[in-house]
Amino acid sequence: MKYCSACGAPVSRRIPSGDNRHRYVCDSCGTIHYENPRMVVGCLPEWHDKVLLCRRAIEPRYGLWTLPAGFMENGETTAEGALRETLEEAGARVEIVDLYSLINVPDIDQVYLLFRARLLDLDFAPGEESLEVALFDEHDLPWEQLAFRTVRKTLEHYFEDRRRGRFPLHFDDLDRRS
Repeated sequence: MKYCSACGAPVSRRIPSGDNRHRYVCDSCGTIHYENPRMVVGCLPEWHDKVLLCRRAIEPRYGLWTLPAGFMENGETTAEGALRETLEEAGARVEIVDLYSLINVPDIDQVYLLFRARLLDLDFAPGEESLEVALFDEHDLPWEQLAFRTVRKTLEHYFEDRRRGRFPLHFDDLDRRS
């Protein structure tokens, strides 16, 4: 950030009085510009013993596989965002079962909220951000071509939980070493 969105004057990065973190602060009007983590919401769509994945048509990680997910928009709930992203990326209509995975990724200022969801039908197709969409069982899943650590972690939990016959909510923290 170089300029204040309130008055247009230059900003500097410093710890404001009474705070404990560096922030962008306007040198003219004093407005403090807070930067907060971005929420990524999405679904783990299920169809019997398979899950629906999308092959990315955009960067980052062009050509790799992921769950349908993306940044939450203002004015929507986490579930609404997850449903929207699933429809946009996979053309899939789903019914949310439950919140399944909450993953903090502080190194990139993101929090992932992934919902287990039931596919309502097999009428799905790639959206603008996907090259293809396909159902995979655990053994056919392209594990080495997954786009994100958050997706891998969620899928590992899912297949283990399915073997156990229960699906608890998972909390994970990923850093550069995870």
